[in-house]
Amino acid sequence: MNNYKLRITNYGFLALAFVLVATGLFYQTALAQEPTPTDDEVNAIAKQLYCPVCENTPLDVCPTEACRQWRELIRQQLAEGRTEEEIKQYFVNNYGARVLSEPPRTGFNWLVYVVPPVLLLIGAAVLFNAFRAWTKPKVAASASGSGREAEPSSVDDEYIKRMEEELKKRK
Repeated sequence: MNNYKLRITNYGFLALAFVLVATGLFYQTALAQEPTPTDDEVNAIAKQLYCPVCENTPLDVCPTEACRQWRELIRQQLAEGRTEEEIKQYFVNNYGARVLSEPPRTGFNWLVYVVPPVLLLIGAAVLFNAFRAWTKPKVAASASGSGREAEPSSVDDEYIKRMEEELKKRK
């Protein structure tokens, strides 16, 4: 019986050794996964894009489920190693240039960058000239054009005389 117990123990150790060796063959060291992009990295790109569904809402603050999915798509593309420009180009290809917060500086869109400064300069010039005209003292023009004040007309004299008489009567 002693022999029998020894055999069972030996078979038990052998089975345990087999299990340990078998699991060791399939055991691999866990490699660190690439770090997932942070919310700040995702929002840095999402801030430059507008929601294709909601009007005038940046993708980083849009509360819709579609925008949440698009932010996750940005996160996934960042994890795959795509650059910011590639991600923005992906959205432009799928939804058009209207999703960009800053229109591309090509074609007709260049007017967006040129017209406002030009209008600002024109407005400043108009205001400058208007302020100069308002603050310049005006010289009364005479009938003869000599630059002196014109003599009061006889109608004005009559009016002044009547007014003075009325004032004297009231005293």
